[in-house]
Amino acid sequence: MANVVNVARNASEEIELKAMRGMPCMIMNIVATAAAIVAFVFGVIMIDSGDAHALGIVLTVVGCAYGFVVGPILFPGLKALKPNEALVLTLFGRYYGTLRGAGFFWVNPFCISVNPAAGASLPQVATVKQTISVGENAVKGMQIAMGESRKLSLKVMTLNNEKQKINDQLGNPIIIGIVVLWKVINTAKAVFDVDNFKEFLSVQCDSALRNIVSQYPYDTAGHDNEKTLRGSSMEVAARLKDEIQQKVEIAGLEIVEARITHLSYSEEIAAVMLQRQQASAIIDARQMIVEGAVGMVEMALDRLNDKEIVHLDEERKAAMVSNLLVVLCGNKDAQPIVNSGSIY
Repeated sequence: MANVVNVARNASEEIELKAMRGMPCMIMNIVATAAAIVAFVFGVIMIDSGDAHALGIVLTVVGCAYGFVVGPILFPGLKALKPNEALVLTLFGRYYGTLRGAGFFWVNPFCISVNPAAGASLPQVATVKQTISVGENAVKGMQIAMGESRKLSLKVMTLNNEKQKINDQLGNPIIIGIVVLWKVINTAKAVFDVDNFKEFLSVQCDSALRNIVSQYPYDTAGHDNEKTLRGSSMEVAARLKDEIQQKVEIAGLEIVEARITHLSYSEEIAAVMLQRQQASAIIDARQMIVEGAVGMVEMALDRLNDKEIVHLDEERKAAMVSNLLVVLCGNKDAQPIVNSGSIY
């Protein structure tokens, strides 16, 4: 039971593989294979000529064994990696280690590279996949068969999920899209703990997005400090990143950044919400105009009293205030009328 637990634990812990340098191993194997083939030829000649019959048999057997069996078996152990690439290797069904770093290496030729997401594409390239020709598909299939696409990329990659219709906190349907920057940090978890880490990431991003959006309204009509999707996009993006990171921790992925790329009301309520925003803007503008007009009227009355230009009773003050408010708050310019008579 203890051994089973240790094997399960090691499957989730990345083991950095220390491989031999590939170029010396390749040269040595080529030279040894060529020498074995030459020895095989000389052994056959010696057996046919009858000279040193026993030595000929030894040369023939050893040369045939290495030149046609051992030598070709050792060549598949040569692996070439580019910068920010990795190979997850298994040996007879067990996790053998992860080969990292750019270079040319030689590993156990019986090791098999594993990548369940080989050939899988993220949602942002779905339309491109549909335009791939038959010949390109055949080449891609050959690459997968040869193990080329079984390499794991350790670069920062982009996930741009399609726009989704989600209800906000108030139940209004909105259209929202996000972009997520991510990378693989634990190759063992990415390969062995989930079926396909690319599809897993896409699903978890959708789930986290729906959960976060449902906790915020799209916008608020008042001037309170309530956080909204439109006004608090940085905070929403930070919460979205944290939630996605918690969900994909099991897959050995790191979320570098998450941002909202599109945010709008759904088509069925977009016109109504636009009218509401226009009405709110008109109300705010009118409120500012009234506040300014009241201040100007108050200042005018105070200046008239201070300068003692004219003395007005309460009724005349009310009429003056009414006239000034009409002039200052009206949508159109007031038409002046000259009063030639007494104000009383």
